[in-house]
Amino acid sequence: QVQLVESGGGVVQPGGSLRLSCAASGIIFSMNAMGWYRQGPGNKRELVAGISAGGRTKYAESVEDRFTISRDNAKNTVYLQMNRLKPEDTAVYYCNAGGIYSADISRLGPYWGQGAQVTVSS
Repeated sequence: QVQLVESGGGVVQPGGSLRLSCAASGIIFSMNAMGWYRQGPGNKRELVAGISAGGRTKYAESVEDRFTISRDNAKNTVYLQMNRLKPEDTAVYYCNAGGIYSADISRLGPYWGQGAQVTVSS
């Protein structure tokens, strides 16, 4: 049974930082691409960042100079470091496993976490 458990969400002021974590079990983590998606109020779920099994990263244009995705295969965990947060970053952030992320392709995988709320507000 695949489980993805997010943590690290919360409320932060504009300009602040948060780090999300996603701990995975039930998959061979080192062989799976991982992604972070988000869904804000009234919006569709969108890709924020993805990281391949080999460590290649891909970002949405809106976050690529502020957010960093990374993975620790020894801990079966993927991270999303979010800096210089803006109110428009407010959303539920979801961890995803088993997708494909390359220069030409972004494809989500079949496994999802439960989501972590991030609220950016003064």
